[in-house]
Amino acid sequence: MTDDGLPAELRAENAIRIGQPPRDRGEAVRKLIWILPWLVFLGSPVQDLASGRHTPAATAAGWVALVSFTGVYLTLVFRNMGRPFSGRAVGAFVALLGTLALVLCLTLGSAWIGLFVYVSVTCGATLPQRIAYWAIGLNTLTMLLVLLHFRADDWSLVLVVLLLGFAMMGVKQLVRTTIELRKARATVAQLAANEERLRLARDLHDLLGHSLSLITLKSELAGRMLPDHPDKAAQQVADIEQVSRQALVDVREAVTGYRRPRLPEELAGTQVALTAAGVTAEVPEEPDLTGVSVESESALAWALREAVTNVVRHSGATRCTVEVLHRQTLDGPVLELAVEDNGSGGPGKGPGNGLTGLTERLEKVGGTLEAGRIKHGFRLIARVPAGTPSAVGSGA
Repeated sequence: MTDDGLPAELRAENAIRIGQPPRDRGEAVRKLIWILPWLVFLGSPVQDLASGRHTPAATAAGWVALVSFTGVYLTLVFRNMGRPFSGRAVGAFVALLGTLALVLCLTLGSAWIGLFVYVSVTCGATLPQRIAYWAIGLNTLTMLLVLLHFRADDWSLVLVVLLLGFAMMGVKQLVRTTIELRKARATVAQLAANEERLRLARDLHDLLGHSLSLITLKSELAGRMLPDHPDKAAQQVADIEQVSRQALVDVREAVTGYRRPRLPEELAGTQVALTAAGVTAEVPEEPDLTGVSVESESALAWALREAVTNVVRHSGATRCTVEVLHRQTLDGPVLELAVEDNGSGGPGKGPGNGLTGLTERLEKVGGTLEAGRIKHGFRLIARVPAGTPSAVGSGA
């Protein structure tokens, strides 16, 4: 299982994990592509260098400085997504970016003033919150003084620099909150699993403690009585057999209670599993279980779980529809579960072990199972008896 509670094979393969380092080269490329569109403000410096207004030496130096500036910016932002630098290294890189932006603007002209945008973004994304406030303000003030020096009228860029810096601070806080929530969710899931194991251990102890103690005591008594009183020893052995059989029944009932699924929970899990597998899902929110016994509901829940597992693992479907409704049949009212997808139905020509087990499970509660290929996919229909249906449909 993964951090979000879904099986690893059901997670979207192209998901960009927020606040986490890339797992492979493909994810690293996707994160880099997410950053590259923000390099639009470098268009003006590139155009200035390509215009030929500067000397060859100044042009060469400008290209080297621009490439260095862009490399430092991308390195800082990209590393900040997963494995950020230490505080001192981040401070040094931010100071380097600010210095390069100021020097390039003063030496090569006002066309380079857009570099202050990247300095502001880097301050908001990488620096601690208290320091980022002052760094963004200082960067904006520096840019304002440069504009006054060149007597430029592009004052709107000042607002862009200021707002982007604070926006990146908000994004950084959102990423931090997402990481904390992910860790908290994993912790809650682990605690819930531990609590369930403890509860099962307590119940088994309560069920078996007395029985096993009694079996031990009677076994010792039978051993002592066996040489001189074989008839009494036989009675003790008979008592041991009776106690052990009752203990076995208690354990089976306890385990069955733990493993019994519920249909509303399986429907909710179906929506999550199909969506995560990239299958368009149509799933009812709350089924009407009027007149349906707990055993029949459990059988339908097992049928739904098996059907969805086949859709996700074997069918190759892109769409799946789940319906749960009451119908009136010749044998009486039933609750019908229908799962239909547009896939191939999976490998194999005959029913697999899963469908065979479902048929046996449904037969035990008086239900039926129908499964097979249709014109454009595969359909599974499971029916269980229902006492008093709230709505009557067409006969099955």
